[in-house]
Amino acid sequence: MPGTQLLNTVQTYLPLQRVQLVRDALEFASSAHEGQSRMSGEPFIEHPVATAEQLADMKMDATTISAALLHDVIEDCGVELQTLESAFGPEVSRLVDSVTKLSRIDTLAGINVLGKEETRAASTRKMLVAMAEDVRVVMIKLADRLHNMRTLSHLPARRRLRIAKETLDIYAPLAHRLGMSDIKWKLEDEAFRYIQPNQYKSISRLIRRKRVEREAYAQQASRTVTNELKKNGVNAIVLGRPKHLYSTYNKLKRYEEQGRNFDEIYDLIALRIVTDTVANCYAALGIIHSIWRPVLGQFDDYIATPKENLYQSLHTSVIGPEGNALEVQIRTKQMHRIAEDGVAAHWAYKESDEKPNGQDDRFEQKLSWLKQLIEWQRELQGDQEYLDSVKTDVLRDQVFVYTPAGEVMDLPAGSTPLDFAFRIHTELGLNCVGAYVNGKSVPLSKKLANGDTVRIRKSRVARGPSLDWLNEDLGYLTTAGARSKIRAWFRRQEKSANIKRGRKQLRNAIDKLYLATSEAELAKRMRYGSVDELAEAIGTGQVSPSSVAEAAALRDQLLIHSPLHGQSPDGQEAHSGVVAMAPEDIPTRIAMCCKPAYGDDAIGYLTQRRGLSVHRRNCSNLRGEHEPERQVAVAWGHASSRIPDRLRMDAVDRVGLLRDITAVVSSEQINIHSITSDEDPHTQHCTVSLTVYTTGLEQLSRLFAKLEAIPGVRTVSRMAVNRPDVTT
Repeated sequence: MPGTQLLNTVQTYLPLQRVQLVRDALEFASSAHEGQSRMSGEPFIEHPVATAEQLADMKMDATTISAALLHDVIEDCGVELQTLESAFGPEVSRLVDSVTKLSRIDTLAGINVLGKEETRAASTRKMLVAMAEDVRVVMIKLADRLHNMRTLSHLPARRRLRIAKETLDIYAPLAHRLGMSDIKWKLEDEAFRYIQPNQYKSISRLIRRKRVEREAYAQQASRTVTNELKKNGVNAIVLGRPKHLYSTYNKLKRYEEQGRNFDEIYDLIALRIVTDTVANCYAALGIIHSIWRPVLGQFDDYIATPKENLYQSLHTSVIGPEGNALEVQIRTKQMHRIAEDGVAAHWAYKESDEKPNGQDDRFEQKLSWLKQLIEWQRELQGDQEYLDSVKTDVLRDQVFVYTPAGEVMDLPAGSTPLDFAFRIHTELGLNCVGAYVNGKSVPLSKKLANGDTVRIRKSRVARGPSLDWLNEDLGYLTTAGARSKIRAWFRRQEKSANIKRGRKQLRNAIDKLYLATSEAELAKRMRYGSVDELAEAIGTGQVSPSSVAEAAALRDQLLIHSPLHGQSPDGQEAHSGVVAMAPEDIPTRIAMCCKPAYGDDAIGYLTQRRGLSVHRRNCSNLRGEHEPERQVAVAWGHASSRIPDRLRMDAVDRVGLLRDITAVVSSEQINIHSITSDEDPHTQHCTVSLTVYTTGLEQLSRLFAKLEAIPGVRTVSRMAVNRPDVTT
């Protein structure tokens, strides 16, 4: 009978009267789902039972397990909410009602999978807000999603992919923030199976191929550690820690960048030491380091400084047997429980009277980020803006920094001092003029690291933010919450001021990139009714200047004929990504007078001797205005090449200027063909000219933004080159 194992499990830790509540819920659900089947053909009751068993394995309270058993009876069986409340009380019925609403939202999202992204964002927003009302709803939903992922193969391919992506983007990160690592890695591995099936199979084969060797190695290391711990009177259990497929895949990707292959990777092997006291954790660490040499920079003390989800352990890497790297985690039994089940451990303690070390209070404090979901519901109007805020500010890995008063602040990884300022207070962020990290003045775009102490310098008079802060290419902000506050500030300004500011930004983007596209054409391509509407959107931060380059790069797709090949200035052939409405045997090349890049408004011209020459439409050397029969329509296909472009920079001459310029260009993985500098000794200004190879306008726009941020650089522009000796 379904549910027998569930009852056996809950009897091991729940009082008899609470076990009876679970038994009653099981009987009610079995009766309600009588005769129903899932798409796999199995009886429907198997699903709520599997959901409840997952929660019982985490020793969740009887109320949560009962709600898990009943979570589909309203939606699928027509049971009234009042009936549940009469039979099981208000708390169980409220949880069932909340999970039912989430199921309806999931159904809505599934129906609209081929519809607008706005609908998907709205559905996810409702889901997150409902979860924030009671953390137990999150746990039921995670257990429900895990069983659904394990039976995903019975769904159509498109639904499988959608659900798997949603699991990896939303549910697995939520499990991580709640400290539920056991469910997190299971969700990741199941999603990995459907999102990247080839890589999943490849990683599985690699791990199986080396499994016997790795297990033998881990057993040898475990015996050594166990013996040494016993000799020193440390009571502990030594376990081999499995590496999961998705985390292994991510680690292999990092190692491939370092030129290492799978056979060289031994830190896929890990040991976990579980002991009884904190003192024994540190004693075990000393013993490990006395047996094997520790790897420098590979030690973390998460006991003294727990993670935001209350995870605690000592982490170290050592050079183990046979000279191979070995990871070791050391924790107490209580820490191990929290590391595996996270917030579920809190509810287990709440069900009993045991609350060691203020555990209950610390969980309530650390789960305050869930309340942020509700606050954003009130503050943020756009559904996509809300979802972006959650993904960047809540579901991303965190860094921990200190205020000058010593208060710990958790921020998304990659956050800057400006993100920190907005987290402290909106007015502090809007009027931030400088920052100090660990006592030293730093740029507002500096990435913060764990343990940094941050102090913000505020303007003495209200000055407001800079539009540059919203430019993602400049890296001032990571958190979507800070961006939304800046956009709100700009929206409150006068409309005429926003339009004026936006028109200036739009004109600068067109002039810098030397675009032939008019402002009116750009507004039309970006689906604005007028240039003023586009300018206002730019002036309030709703549209970034880099979007102008993206719009300029949009072209109608034409029939693809032979790809265009040309010679780059260094004599090497470069595939341009241009497709032309011309016979395949006509040679085609980039015109070196104007050197159109991927995304430029371009036109082909049939020359008498050299085939088809591709120019920008605004090239002054383009001939054939009175010979329309020699003009050929072209379009940009895939940007599979690097196109040369000439840039000009006006700057204040200083030591290290060229070094900073080349460093920025290299950071974009752009090659420099040539660079020259002309200095004016009287004004201490200089002009730097460089030829670079880019993939087109979008990359050029990003490069301009970063070059303009270099101290001393005044202007950056794309040069309009017209040389008679290279015309058609």
